[in-house]
Amino acid sequence: MPGPLVHVGATVACAHMGQAQPTAPNPRVLVSGQPTVTMAAPYVIAGCPFNVSGAPVPCVTAQWVTAATRVTSLGQPLVLMDSQAICVPNGTPLLILATQFRVTAM
Repeated sequence: MPGPLVHVGATVACAHMGQAQPTAPNPRVLVSGQPTVTMAAPYVIAGCPFNVSGAPVPCVTAQWVTAATRVTSLGQPLVLMDSQAICVPNGTPLLILATQFRVTAM
């Protein structure tokens, strides 16, 4: 399904509300004046408070597993608002809380 493209300024968090940022923005495609993100770019997560039975197991990084099927840049699919990512080391999802809505893709 079509969805808005995710850009560097989007609000992205792990399921525990740690803040996530892309490690490699895609400068070839800009939306709202900011670089987009490709599926290949992992995210780093800061401030994840997750723990299991008192032992901290915070989200550290995340990798996208789904993205656009018809729109690519530099040979990589672009990340959409409904794309899915898995956090390492605990396997929880990333949540895209806010992004631009002017540019959509499939």
